[in-house]
Amino acid sequence: MTTDPKLAVVAAGGTGGHLFPAEALARALTGRGWRIVLATDARGAQYAQHFPAEDRLALEAATFKAGDPIGMIRGGLRILAGVGQARVAFARLKPAIVVGFGGYPSLPSLLAANATGVPTLIHEQNAVLGRVNRFVAARVKAVACAFPTLEKASPAVKARLHVVGNPVRPEIRALYGDPYVPPNGTIHLLVTGGSQGARLLSETVPEAVAMLPEDLRLKLKVEQQTRMESLEFARNTYAEAGVEAEVAPFFRDMAAKLKAAHLMIGRAGASTVSEIAVAGVPSVLVPLAIAADDHQRFNAKLLTDVGAAEALGEDAFSAETLAQVLKRLLGDPAALARMAAAAHGAAKPDAAERLADLVEATAR
Repeated sequence: MTTDPKLAVVAAGGTGGHLFPAEALARALTGRGWRIVLATDARGAQYAQHFPAEDRLALEAATFKAGDPIGMIRGGLRILAGVGQARVAFARLKPAIVVGFGGYPSLPSLLAANATGVPTLIHEQNAVLGRVNRFVAARVKAVACAFPTLEKASPAVKARLHVVGNPVRPEIRALYGDPYVPPNGTIHLLVTGGSQGARLLSETVPEAVAMLPEDLRLKLKVEQQTRMESLEFARNTYAEAGVEAEVAPFFRDMAAKLKAAHLMIGRAGASTVSEIAVAGVPSVLVPLAIAADDHQRFNAKLLTDVGAAEALGEDAFSAETLAQVLKRLLGDPAALARMAAAAHGAAKPDAAERLADLVEATAR
């Protein structure tokens, strides 16, 4: 007698930071014979074109700010409506587990699962427990996290954490184990930005590179991701400094660029930090100061605590300061090699499989 494959509802907020790890888990579970249903909002659809789900649940949900009573009431009513929608869907689907990845669109599914006895698991991508995950952490059956420490988690939640890491894209996962080759001639510098506060990196990094000694500048090959409004400034600054540079708003071949990089400069989002570790690349991290609960600063500690990265707060991030850091690091290939090894040691390349293991152990 055969049994139908188990079904997991994967619930995630409508950002890439939530959807990409959720997709990695979904692919790991489908590889083990599971069926997947995705619960998200309209915003999440743009990141879920290739999500391996047989069905999608569009549940009512809303975010709101503390101190805004009208917004809280409206948001609460929408979430309650979403819980009702999820309960109806679960009665039909009979999921073995609901896995939440944070963000308000994940909340109705988790609350409905708790109300109907379906096992629940959450995964926190950052080193600080997000607001929705913080709200449900004490109510779910299992809590998985990406980083060795989890700020804003209660002692009771910390006592039952499963540190599994952050699932990364397959092309990044494939870099794990590739040896780091220190610069010997051309030095490849990779610069990534972010949707928020990107101008700081877009314009400060070219200014810092232009301050480097000429013999070092002439060895550089810079690949910089920047926003459209800063493209010409960055290109002109590099050209005037005699630095070979590719500047674009988006790189599709990020795995290839990480593989070639001798040093990376970027923000400290959860995915960025995890991908740097898996790729084994030394880095200079600039945590986004306005990130909720200062979570990027805590994310960076995964790499800075082991000597794999240097972190510069926005208040200390200037062209002069960065130029000094670059001169020191790029002039010391042995130090870069040590940083690369430390990054490699901090990685959890099998995070998706670890999380899938926990899902199967938690499901009914």
